[in-house]
Amino acid sequence: MWLVRPAQPDDLDQILAIAGTQSARLSSTLPKQGDALAYKIEHSQASFAGRIGADDEPPRFLFVLENTETGEVVGTAGIDARAGNGQPFYNYRRDALIHASHELGVSRRVEVLYPSHSLTDNTLLCSFSIRPELSGTDAFELLSRARILFIADHRDWFTARVAVEIQGVQLDDGSVPFWDSLGRHFFDMDFETADQYSGQLSKTFIAELMPPNPIYVTLLSDAAQQALGQPHPVTVPNYELLQREGFQPGNYLDIFDAGPVLEARTDGLKTLVTSHAKALHGSNDNLGETCLIAAGEGDRFRCTLTPVAETLEDTLKVPVNTWKILNRTAGDRVRIAPL
Repeated sequence: MWLVRPAQPDDLDQILAIAGTQSARLSSTLPKQGDALAYKIEHSQASFAGRIGADDEPPRFLFVLENTETGEVVGTAGIDARAGNGQPFYNYRRDALIHASHELGVSRRVEVLYPSHSLTDNTLLCSFSIRPELSGTDAFELLSRARILFIADHRDWFTARVAVEIQGVQLDDGSVPFWDSLGRHFFDMDFETADQYSGQLSKTFIAELMPPNPIYVTLLSDAAQQALGQPHPVTVPNYELLQREGFQPGNYLDIFDAGPVLEARTDGLKTLVTSHAKALHGSNDNLGETCLIAAGEGDRFRCTLTPVAETLEDTLKVPVNTWKILNRTAGDRVRIAPL
């Protein structure tokens, strides 16, 4: 069976292996360095346990997808309770200016990009990566949507709106058209190095080096203009799943590669809206509709897929082995959502 649970220090080597895959390099904000990843797991543990103080960085949660039959970790997914983690969270905002000459009778709408940190402190979904062979499967959907069930059961930990950055266009040779047309002129580094700095540190260095003025899109290369708001092909399954969840692209773009930033109202997310809590009872069969089922507060959170048979009372029946995976007993409250 597949199980989503909080990441543990013992998962470090397996998560590093996932972070080093090509798909993760293209689609995930996971740190690629052992020390940085170890700190991320440590901070995540403190967040799950509710040990984050007022003077600490805001809570950040890292989940893993485990094959319970083999113990192998095959994916990761994260939530930052506050985008920026105490620092400004930078994006470009798409807008337009009207250039007009009454004398010439000319009026032209010109698209511009404004540096913005308006999404700072929104809840952020991040660090999503999964073995390529599982892309688009039920396990893929479980890993992404388990985070929404966690939010549903810990609603006061998160904000009214949630966002997610989607990796933008990167060519087969590793070049990034938007970065090469804009960012490279202000940073003495390539895209991968700048992206690593952003993941390890924060995006505050962007404000220090990027011009505060609007960027005229017409001055960018044709390839960069075509890349605006376009997801990388590797990320399309996740992009489409998030749209089914209720996320929509807005006016914001990733500041490095111009990938789309999706936004949603937290209480309007499909998984949250369609989920409900019931008391758990046992069953020796595998009858019923396959659902996501989550249980446990904080660091005891577990989520898996299982057949569910709901009763007329406030209860539901699931196979006994599901009890064991969730570490639950009869009468415990669980939350389910349709697959």
